[in-house]
Amino acid sequence: MQPLPGFRDFYPEDLAFREAILCRWRSTARRYGFVEYDGPVLEPLELYRKKSGSEILEQVYQFADRGERLVAMRPEMTPTLVRMVQARHRDYRKPLKWFSIPQLYRYERAQRGRLREHFQWNCDILGEESLEADVEIISLLIDLLRGFGLGPEDFVVRVSDRGFWVRFFERHKVREEERYGLFQAIDKIERQPRETTEAALGSLAAPVFRLIDEGEPWEPVERVLASLSARGLSGFAEQDYRVVRGLAYYTGTVFEVFDRQGAFRAIAGGGRYDDLLERLGGERMPAVGFGMGDVVLGELLRAKQKLCASVARPELFVVISEEEVRPAAVRLVQSLRDQGFSVDYPLHAARPKKQWERAEAVGARHVLLADFRVMEGNAEVREVASRKSQVVSLAAIGSLLQSGGRERESGGGAPQS
Repeated sequence: MQPLPGFRDFYPEDLAFREAILCRWRSTARRYGFVEYDGPVLEPLELYRKKSGSEILEQVYQFADRGERLVAMRPEMTPTLVRMVQARHRDYRKPLKWFSIPQLYRYERAQRGRLREHFQWNCDILGEESLEADVEIISLLIDLLRGFGLGPEDFVVRVSDRGFWVRFFERHKVREEERYGLFQAIDKIERQPRETTEAALGSLAAPVFRLIDEGEPWEPVERVLASLSARGLSGFAEQDYRVVRGLAYYTGTVFEVFDRQGAFRAIAGGGRYDDLLERLGGERMPAVGFGMGDVVLGELLRAKQKLCASVARPELFVVISEEEVRPAAVRLVQSLRDQGFSVDYPLHAARPKKQWERAEAVGARHVLLADFRVMEGNAEVREVASRKSQVVSLAAIGSLLQSGGRERESGGGAPQS
């Protein structure tokens, strides 16, 4: 039996790759002073009706629970964030710099770069009007990709502004209720034939394409790019009015990240959503943020060979030469685990040769031979890579393992003196 279409199994090597991405997400966000939060996988469907736009609603996994409530598996994180901030924003000093790594679900056609579930890095700054918040968010995004070894020759942040297009619609007397569909058409301008976009834009097609092709100064975008340049990041970002973002709640700066070769879907995207808390019944609070999924990012890193992740290996495998020494060997295993070392051993009696093969199969860095010498307080330890062996006291094994330059976890057992 296979998993559902668009859903993934994570075998150990796949999970190691995913966790390497998530670890980098967390460490980069924390370097920028962000703190982590999370919310429920299930939310009231009404939350998305109020803020996400019709396209998201068409993709939501939804059902009625036993209490006859209409609920949805979260398709994005921003509504949850806004709901949480609205409930307790007075408990926190502004601006808030929060991040999360939720698993999200959308019922859409599974294809390259897009599945029906994915993990997403969401970073948001709430309670700050200044465009420096937009710059901080974009800088964080750039630094994350730089941390993977990607440079300006590999990716670009395309920066635009919803206000630019709002002014355009006002000039052409487009009613507010008609604008969402036009934003959708512009958002898909690179993903569908030109004639399809022209049909959706109608009489606005010619001026829209002229603006995109020729450009026009817009101060907020120029200020964002100038501030990025002041940080030494000018080569990573450029103005591009094709970027409008498809979601209904964006109000100002919007941006998307693409690989320079155009081989992948958008790597990340976000923008400013100053009115969303107010639309959900709360106080107005300026906000800006982005989301980056693990699917496209993973494809890019594999293509560029920028991330090598391996399954965790035990530092020590204990080979039990004879069953008479098993109690002493297991005591040693537990003692080393209490000190924070990763230790494995055979769970049933087996020939030493089979145990050595098992040690090599799991990638153990060292192998300890538990034979009669264990009863005397000593053991032979072999470093697998060099094949060098030495006999050490049981009390010195921890120091021997630690001398390999490892980063030891805090032990879950007895406290160390």
